[in-house]
Amino acid sequence: MRVTRALGLLLCATLFAARPNVVYIMCDDMGWADPGCYGSTQNVTPNIDRLAKEGLRFSSFYATQAVCTSSRTALMTGCYPNRLGLGGTALGPQSKTGLSNDEQTLGTLLRDAGYRTSVVGKWHLGDAPKFLPTAHGFDDSMILPYSNDMWPLGYAVGDETRRKMYPELPRYVNDHPMGFVRNWEDMDALTTMQGLRAVRFIRESAGKDKPFFLYLATSMPHTPLGASSEFKGKGATPYADSMADIDRTVGAVLKALADKGVDKNTIVVFTSDNGPWLNFGRHAGSAGPFREGKGTTFEGGVRVPFIVRWPGVVKPDTRTDALAANIDVVPTIVEACAAYKPKHEIDGQSFLPLLKGEKSTAREIFSYYYGDRLEAVRKGKWKLHLPHAYRSYVDMVPAARDGLPATTHQRQIGLSLYDLEADQGEKNDVSAAHPEVVKELQELAASERKKLDAGKRPVGRL
Repeated sequence: MRVTRALGLLLCATLFAARPNVVYIMCDDMGWADPGCYGSTQNVTPNIDRLAKEGLRFSSFYATQAVCTSSRTALMTGCYPNRLGLGGTALGPQSKTGLSNDEQTLGTLLRDAGYRTSVVGKWHLGDAPKFLPTAHGFDDSMILPYSNDMWPLGYAVGDETRRKMYPELPRYVNDHPMGFVRNWEDMDALTTMQGLRAVRFIRESAGKDKPFFLYLATSMPHTPLGASSEFKGKGATPYADSMADIDRTVGAVLKALADKGVDKNTIVVFTSDNGPWLNFGRHAGSAGPFREGKGTTFEGGVRVPFIVRWPGVVKPDTRTDALAANIDVVPTIVEACAAYKPKHEIDGQSFLPLLKGEKSTAREIFSYYYGDRLEAVRKGKWKLHLPHAYRSYVDMVPAARDGLPATTHQRQIGLSLYDLEADQGEKNDVSAAHPEVVKELQELAASERKKLDAGKRPVGRL
């Protein structure tokens, strides 16, 4: 008997019984130390903390590159973004490039496996019609096509620096223009609006003949910050206000799952796209013990919170130091949902055995690219920085007023080795004491570089 693709999926679904729904919540520019369950004493996040109490909390999870479009490319495709021509970038309005339509996203793979799919929030994979969500596997969408700072009103009330740089910030519903984020009141309402749309999708999809996949990519807490009236001005900082607003949305999503009776068969993930944009001071998050922040390959730039709740599969109230990254999400979710693997080569590795408690480790090595530059590699506890320039948030020139960015500095790092178990802040270069480790990691870096270069694929173009 000839097994067709559709029959194969049906057989997989039968073997795996009821396939799980998936809710993937990703914040923008939230630091590793911003949720309460990761140590914050400033931000009040009871619903996020509840997820950690009911699930597995990763301490060594990475965004593949510490910038918007690149991190989202990695998440959606399972590839290092520079493999696909989207390394080190945050695509702006009227971009001539985007994620190639030849790439299969997590949305495409799950839709083809019989899932109903939705994306709500920040998209940032190209704003031209051919790059919008429908072309990348999403049945339903309500998005901002790029970052919320790509608008004419700047970072704070009265900031005129971006007025000539950007048009009004559009909102798209199912790929069609549907209004704008025109003023600060609209910015304050963003998280609430995105949460309402997410809850609506859950209520419309749960309990039907198809499982569902919801990708909720909140625009906050990327600056310029906004928060609903219930939280604005109530927290320790403007950033804490935005985090409280996000936490309420997380709670609304969890309530919707419970109300519809699907919470026990839904994988819920909570994470961030990269580390905090530290030069915004009280309007920025915290990297905790880690060095530097967004836009760098130091741990503060790429190490992010990652929580998975999956009742009956993931052991509750647990923590893992296993190394994993957002390039690993595609193969993990695809395997968990009995969907077909991507047709093209990817860089991700499934950590499903870790979630199931069958293994205590995930990947062994990780490559830290920024743009197309390989800046560091990690193997186990060892991290080797290759010589490179970087943005530094140390000793910044203060901003003229609250809400505007302080001025960062450009610095250089030479060949440097860090033991991340003993020195998670990357303060003590131990390369002189471990020349054999340096040599091994230099060879690993050369091998990783060669492997990626041999498999590059074209960026999407108009």
